[in-house]
Amino acid sequence: MVVETEDDAVTSIQRRDRIGREAVATHPGATSPSRLDPRSLPPSGRMRRLTHALRRHKAIYLLLLPGMLYFLLFHYLPLAGVSIAFMDYSPFLGLSGSSWIGLDNFAKLFDDPEFASTVRNTLVISFLQIAFAFPAPILLALLLNSLLSGRVKRMVQTVVYLPHFLSWVIVIAVWQQVLGGAGALADLFQQLGLGSVNVMANAETFKILLTAQVIWKDVGWGTIIFFAAIASIPTQLYESAAVDGAGPLRRTWHITLPGILPVIVLLLILKLGDVLSVGFEQILLQQPSVGAEAAQVLDTFVYFRGVLGGDWGIGAAAGLLKGVIGTLMIVAANRMARRAGSEGLF
Repeated sequence: MVVETEDDAVTSIQRRDRIGREAVATHPGATSPSRLDPRSLPPSGRMRRLTHALRRHKAIYLLLLPGMLYFLLFHYLPLAGVSIAFMDYSPFLGLSGSSWIGLDNFAKLFDDPEFASTVRNTLVISFLQIAFAFPAPILLALLLNSLLSGRVKRMVQTVVYLPHFLSWVIVIAVWQQVLGGAGALADLFQQLGLGSVNVMANAETFKILLTAQVIWKDVGWGTIIFFAAIASIPTQLYESAAVDGAGPLRRTWHITLPGILPVIVLLLILKLGDVLSVGFEQILLQQPSVGAEAAQVLDTFVYFRGVLGGDWGIGAAAGLLKGVIGTLMIVAANRMARRAGSEGLF
């Protein structure tokens, strides 16, 4: 009978570890015992890993719980109401008492001339916001990052952040006092003898006005993410470029923009997924001034036709169509981003 001493046991363990490391180095697909893929574990092993993670990071999971409950109660459970789009729904009969009509609501929706103008208005406003409102925080972040005075930078940041915390009711009221028929601009035109002007009630420039309001309200808040992305860029890159003779513009073009490009791509994908949502409250408050022909979008269409008009099936069909298009836009944008060499969203 051979008795293994303590030294022999240690030597045996070291030999097995060395053999395991050599096997991992020789076969890249292999994994070390200490770094097993949870998917390769048996069900009991995965449950133990999950239980251990929950116990170890209990505080973090408790912080995530309110957000998870919010999405579960207000985003996932209401998905059961999608069935209204395929029903002749009546609130008095409920889901169980309403009759199924298949795709009749979608057929009525596509035959409705108001729906065609609604989609056109939504797409035009969304294009203007992507083309002008989306790059605005990027340009502002680059501009503020170029300021040498930290005091001036903080002051400008504070000023441009403030409108984000105002509700759309207050924002529209402020713009009305400046650009409305009785606002400061109208008084200036009358004093100059140029007649009266009411920019807030001009249907032809209403979509441009909406984009300007979005930029004014949210451009400062949007710079927070880009400031964080710029701060993560190593300062050694700027120092090396300055030593090589690169000016501020070249440093911005060759260092800053490539450094924040993944964040730009990520936010653009998320924006494209929300392409048919162009501001319900903002447009609803101003629609009486310019008329439904210029200010009717999908969100207001669903509200007036479904909630106020009682045509629940048409409203649900329009909302479902909006969600499907948004999902397809996210998938397509993410695939294009991955083909272009970016990480994408998923």
